[in-house]
Amino acid sequence: MVPLLLLSIFSLAAILERSVFWLNLLRQESEVLEQILAAATEDLDIALELAQAQPQVPIARFLAAPLKLGKPNPEIFCLALETAADQELVAMLKQEKLFEAVIAIAPLLGLLGTVTGLILSFSSFRVGDVTANLNSNGLTSGLAEALISTATGLVIAIATLTFQRFFLALHARQVEIFRRAGNQLELTYRLKWQPKP
Repeated sequence: MVPLLLLSIFSLAAILERSVFWLNLLRQESEVLEQILAAATEDLDIALELAQAQPQVPIARFLAAPLKLGKPNPEIFCLALETAADQELVAMLKQEKLFEAVIAIAPLLGLLGTVTGLILSFSSFRVGDVTANLNSNGLTSGLAEALISTATGLVIAIATLTFQRFFLALHARQVEIFRRAGNQLELTYRLKWQPKP
């Protein structure tokens, strides 16, 4: 039961950390994105200043990356956007490996606890014993205790899986937001770009 307790603590800590991250991101992102893209249509330098003023917002860092390059050709600008998007979107998957590990290991630890509990319960039960009826009460209570570890492992895995899927859905939404914002900024840049004489 101690390993299951540790797994549940790790899972809960990761869920809380990711919940705070996504809550903050969703609260700030749309306003910051609108400001930067609106400024970009007027002046790319102002858009860069606005993006750099919000370093805690991933989409601001994403949009600032190509704008920091000065006035590169559109292909390099697009490449900088793609690189920054990859970097930010991968960073948003923090704790993903921990979630996967908890989802896989918790049920197995629960099963291991059940099997060891069953072994202990059956080892105290002797067939043909005169007191078999007395021991059968101990056997059933031992079986019930043994099955608790499986149930606990499944509850931990199911709860972790639920939050993991929710966070992955938010991440998929971010991929779409980044794609649209990147396309819009790239189009704005292409319209303003002047090749060097």
